[in-house]
Amino acid sequence: MGLMFHQLGMVNAELWWMVVPALIVCVGASNITNFMDGINGITGAYTLATLVPAFLMNMACPFIEESLLTVCILSVLVFCIFNFREKGKAKCFAGDVGSLGAAFIMLFVIGMKVMQTMDPTWLIFLVIYGIDGVTTICHRILLRENLGQAHRKHTFQLMANELKMSHISVSLIFAGIQLLINLGFVYLCPDLAIAHWVYLVGVIIVFGGLNLLFRKKFYHLHAEYLISLKKKDYETNR
Repeated sequence: MGLMFHQLGMVNAELWWMVVPALIVCVGASNITNFMDGINGITGAYTLATLVPAFLMNMACPFIEESLLTVCILSVLVFCIFNFREKGKAKCFAGDVGSLGAAFIMLFVIGMKVMQTMDPTWLIFLVIYGIDGVTTICHRILLRENLGQAHRKHTFQLMANELKMSHISVSLIFAGIQLLINLGFVYLCPDLAIAHWVYLVGVIIVFGGLNLLFRKKFYHLHAEYLISLKKKDYETNR
């Protein structure tokens, strides 16, 4: 991560103050991207939802080597050929290395745009993952759970496990929403700092609210699942 900050031009006497907040954002985003890699197709589709708008934006206003974006997009497309499939049919998986690699690619691309414009609102390119990750962490804190233990409380997990939605459908929903947000930010939002902040805050309020409403309506299904597990453990140990 230090090498990425050096490449972004943060490691100097003028911008040293950016290193700590950038480290917090990058560590958090990397971990959330890793946590979200729980169903087939979601990592590849979401990465494309970030890189493709960045590629289109780079064609109009260059901020990064086009060849880097091209190679990354083609690489993710090849990965999707083997991973963007229904449950039980994927031929390969991202795993920890792949999901963290995808996170670093997205963060580097977004970071290049942030450093060009000195506008942190470009982090909106990861906002859907951020909303799901942050609301899940807050939910688990309210439940007084150990954050280091495995769980199935992410919104995408409720959709795939409790609502029995297909992996492809859930992946397309997450990636599709993020893609529309990104394209709207690039092509519809005025290129003004205040407009960018209003757009970002509006997106967080709307989709954060929808996320909370979804959890409120369907979390009871997961709670029932946990109760059934406890009953099975009790009967097994009798």
